[in-house]
Amino acid sequence: MLSVKADPYDYELPVADTALVVIDMQRDFIEPGGFGAALGNDVSRLAAIIPTVGKLLALFRERGLTVIHTREAHLPDMSDCPPSKVARGNATVRIGEEGPMGRLLVRGEAGNQIVDALAPVEGEWVIDKPGKGMFWNTGVHERLQAAGITHLVFAGVTTEVCVQTSMREANDRGYECLLVTDATESYFEHFKTGTIEMITAQGGIVGWATPLSALAAAFEAKEVSA
Repeated sequence: MLSVKADPYDYELPVADTALVVIDMQRDFIEPGGFGAALGNDVSRLAAIIPTVGKLLALFRERGLTVIHTREAHLPDMSDCPPSKVARGNATVRIGEEGPMGRLLVRGEAGNQIVDALAPVEGEWVIDKPGKGMFWNTGVHERLQAAGITHLVFAGVTTEVCVQTSMREANDRGYECLLVTDATESYFEHFKTGTIEMITAQGGIVGWATPLSALAAAFEAKEVSA
């Protein structure tokens, strides 16, 4: 059991029962020409966390721990994408339409892939989710239960949408959740700040939050004392 310095209080992490969840670090959200840019956002804010997410991945990979990647991804026939989602946002290129990296947020397209620097390695889970949360219509809850996972460490984008939705879904299913604050980002700085405050409010009503340095220090302290 690791004790991680976190907000609002220390997060107790049982190493063998913990998985890292990296939410939607895919080209459509992070690179020019993708869906995030089509909505008029500055994607460079999200690209800036790639090195930190890479270090977090290394922390878990070096210890042989469970790593899960998610992608917001729709079937090519768009049967799992409601028309209301396509219409919302008044984007220059809409979900399912052709952009510079292929059809936006569609499985198998170049833009739907996780950025090269954070690409999944053999044995890591890749969850294609049709919604904002990782649990809806994916079967991941059953997989986590079968694997004995009880604690989830979150990273990825965007903090206030897919990351927060996934954390709230996990919280409702009984998982203990920790958000790594410098390994998540929003197109809007105040949205990220506000989301972290909401997650950790009232004694951690949704979960805990901590920087990568604190999580790494907890791992290192445990290994030194072992």
